[in-house]
Amino acid sequence: MSDQTQVSLLTSLNTESQPLQFPPDFLWGAATSAYQIEGAWNEDGKGLSIWDTFAHQPGNIWQNQNGDIACDHYHRWQEDINVMKAMGLKAYRFSIAWSRIFPEGTGRVNFKGLDFYQRLIDGLLRAGIEPFVTLYHWDLPQALQDRGGWPNRETSEAFVNYADQVSRVLGDRVKFWITLNEPFIVAWLGHLIGEHAPGHKNQDEMLRTAHHLLLAHGWSAPVIRRNSPQANVGITLDLVPMTPASPRFADRYAAWLLDGYRNRWMLDPLVARGYPLDVIQFFNYSMDFVKPGDFEAIAIPIDFIGLNYYSRQIVEARNAEGADFTPIPVPPAPEAEVTEMGWEVYPQGLFDWLTRLTYEYRFPEIYITENGAAYPDTLIEDAIEDTRRINYLRAHFTQAWRAIQVGVPLKGYFVWSLMDNFEWAHGYTKRFGLVYVDFDTQMRIMKRSAHWYHQVIASGRVN
Repeated sequence: MSDQTQVSLLTSLNTESQPLQFPPDFLWGAATSAYQIEGAWNEDGKGLSIWDTFAHQPGNIWQNQNGDIACDHYHRWQEDINVMKAMGLKAYRFSIAWSRIFPEGTGRVNFKGLDFYQRLIDGLLRAGIEPFVTLYHWDLPQALQDRGGWPNRETSEAFVNYADQVSRVLGDRVKFWITLNEPFIVAWLGHLIGEHAPGHKNQDEMLRTAHHLLLAHGWSAPVIRRNSPQANVGITLDLVPMTPASPRFADRYAAWLLDGYRNRWMLDPLVARGYPLDVIQFFNYSMDFVKPGDFEAIAIPIDFIGLNYYSRQIVEARNAEGADFTPIPVPPAPEAEVTEMGWEVYPQGLFDWLTRLTYEYRFPEIYITENGAAYPDTLIEDAIEDTRRINYLRAHFTQAWRAIQVGVPLKGYFVWSLMDNFEWAHGYTKRFGLVYVDFDTQMRIMKRSAHWYHQVIASGRVN
């Protein structure tokens, strides 16, 4: 059966007449990241990260909030595992704070930091929950930033040293390793737009950062495999479908260019295609930071790709009549359903990316490593009736099921997020969690969506 024939089968799949049964070994989980939940920003020998620095600078975060305490997970990890167990999670994706392990980025190891993650992992395994470890979720040690940060090629080498130390200690228990989370966001929002740490606005820095992140991934993967014989190693990318604003050639071409800038720039090097030439030529990028052997290192075979999916982007050409095809993002239509982030609810895009990763890029396995929605959840009599989140997840679970039916090797699904947390530049204003957190008391309350998710996991079925 051809790839096209398989994909065309979606038209015959009736998802309304029957419950959607997932494979019995499908891994249902939830995800978090270190800076967003841990707190304890300066305890037990931890060094500063760029997010500690960035969040402490007035004006960077909504109402000058920061992650100093966040969800206090560093002290409440056992309570949080109990919540995961009550929810029935089969897997938990979390990240390790690099500066807890190497306060100066390299050199001296802080074993108290490693001990925290050993306790967490041992607790997860006792609870029957598979740990998925992300080595980098945006919190570069400030000491490395002071030496040039990701635009400096030496930071990639420091990452390999960090990955080596962590995988040697945890590799006997951790089977699933994600090198990087969303390297495009690190490069774009951190080094071109300035909305994320370190808050820079420089195109050359953006390009160098993206390249050195991919190098860090490629160089560290064999090290992790050496230290963790059972390791499955992958990388997580945030991918966005680009929809032309009209059928006109100019808008379709603009959408393809933005796809290259936003998606193919990270995907193509992973499968030995290098960077997209159409994007390089259109934007006239200088690529002098690429060295001999880099693309071979980046294209090391991986065991899985992690997909973070939230919404699509509608795109038009800046001036079709004047042959200016520069991509311009278009807001969602007024009648479109959007989350509190202003992101259009577009479940079809999840199916589109799952099939594209399978049939265009040929990744052997896929995990949805983030998908979820922020809504203005309100606590009423110790309960949160987040019906909109349930509807959002049900619609996206349906698309995941459809993808499996046409041959996509989808192995698991991590809802973002386990709990309400520090949502980067938005502070504590956006609640993505399955679990409600009162940030004054640190009380945890499972939302209605968490109870619904528990039923999905227990039955392996979406109704």
